[in-house]
Amino acid sequence: MLASPQLRAFNDIRIRFVSGAGRDAAAASGIDVTARLRCDQRGSFVEFVGHFSERDEAPAPFQEQFYLQRCQIFRIGPSTQLWIVNTVEDEANEAVYPRTFTAEFKSEESSDTFFDAIHSPNKGFFLSFETEVITEDDVSVAAMKLPNGSTEVAKDSSKFDKKIEASSAKMYFHYYGQLLHQQNMLQDYVRTGTYYAAVVENRADFQGRVVVDVGAGSGILSLFAAQAGAKHVYAVEASSMADYARKLIAGNHVLSQRITVIHGKVEDVELPEKADVLISEPMGTLLVNERMLESYIIARDRFLVPGGKMFPGLGRIHMAPFSDEYLFVEIANKALFWQQQSYYGVDLTPLHNAAFQGYFSQPVVDAFDPRLLVAPPAMHSLDLTSMKEEDLYDIVIPLTFTATMAARVHGIACWFDVLFNGSTIPRWLTTAPGAPTTHWYQLRLVLSQPLYVMAGQTITTRLHLSAHSAQSYTINLSMSTTSWGAGAGQGATIQSSSGKFDLKEPYYRMSQMPAYTWTQEQQLQDGAGVSLQGAQMSPYGA
Repeated sequence: MLASPQLRAFNDIRIRFVSGAGRDAAAASGIDVTARLRCDQRGSFVEFVGHFSERDEAPAPFQEQFYLQRCQIFRIGPSTQLWIVNTVEDEANEAVYPRTFTAEFKSEESSDTFFDAIHSPNKGFFLSFETEVITEDDVSVAAMKLPNGSTEVAKDSSKFDKKIEASSAKMYFHYYGQLLHQQNMLQDYVRTGTYYAAVVENRADFQGRVVVDVGAGSGILSLFAAQAGAKHVYAVEASSMADYARKLIAGNHVLSQRITVIHGKVEDVELPEKADVLISEPMGTLLVNERMLESYIIARDRFLVPGGKMFPGLGRIHMAPFSDEYLFVEIANKALFWQQQSYYGVDLTPLHNAAFQGYFSQPVVDAFDPRLLVAPPAMHSLDLTSMKEEDLYDIVIPLTFTATMAARVHGIACWFDVLFNGSTIPRWLTTAPGAPTTHWYQLRLVLSQPLYVMAGQTITTRLHLSAHSAQSYTINLSMSTTSWGAGAGQGATIQSSSGKFDLKEPYYRMSQMPAYTWTQEQQLQDGAGVSLQGAQMSPYGA
């Protein structure tokens, strides 16, 4: 008989059981353990030793050993592993049942060392990653090594890290790691209600299916998918909100047995199986701000089975010229400060032109009256089921409008909608002016030099969006009008105007149309205007 020497011990590991019964269910909140790498005549195994408490009872000892030839181990985060173990229940007939748990290490280095140790051939540790069908809560789950790469998280810079500034990513994930900002999005009842309806009204797309929630945030969409009967949901979240998502999901015990929260980026993590459905809320201001659509498409290419469903699967940007003299004057007046010739004895006028252009370089985010539009809107579609990630790096949208009235055109108004193309009931989520207001509002690009148009005159427009490393876009807008009417010549350009905007730095305009017409008496009682919840407006527009 072989001796069973202790090869190595790893401390400060917390394991959480995802599936199983009895003590596994009692220990779902987590057990702090030490892992010992050992071997005997049956092979190499990992022994976990620790204590756990069940409700108000005294801590009980915990000791389990798992033979590596019966384990499938996946890296699902920098310091987190997913273990799927076929445990022998009956030595006589070798009957097995699955147990699934996550192992959370104190550091990425500790996780790497442990993972390398159990894969090291010179120590006799061999793992089987053959595809096999196991059972989780009486539901068949295919557990396999993904064909799109190693089960390890790449140790070099990920695709996300290579294209996004570290400082921008840090601020971004810090923002979405806070509950108050998640609450702002959850309280957008148009957004949350539409997602809920899209899922529960299309149960046929979720029932018995594997779902991946991309950028899960609080985990609300994962819970919706579980409510609709999903076999298992993998909630992938890169920010520290993953910890809150675990708590929220654990508090909904009936659903929690079918949801696994994975802390990491979709560009980096590996999953033990492919997904039948992707669900996500990747939309930012103007649909593309934050560049999360790219991560959504990467998740599609890495995890979605051919022909799988995407919620949403189509996005559309709508654009139309508008006329808003009040907005134009409001922006222009901001630069009046720099026209002072003796500000504490200092002449500020040398900076006036730069300040004037600076204010006009900010996209305006607010809700506006659709009657301000001077032409029917045009549309640019993004098919999220088939487009390439690189298609989002540089977006050129040529547009032609025909004015329906004589007006001074101040720029282009934009909004978006997305389609949840469910098998039973397709659902649209829109941010259009005149529709119920969402936390995305609408967006307007205001030119510092307006154009004058007459009814029937053509307005030629070009919108060019260039992605940058601060998770947003630089927008170049050009608009021009041509001669028109009888004897107007060959349609030569008679006016043109252009502007450059940074989608990362919008102007959140704290005013909104009232929901109904107020009487003069109501205005005197309640104030002259209706304010948006300005403190709740996201700087990221998601």
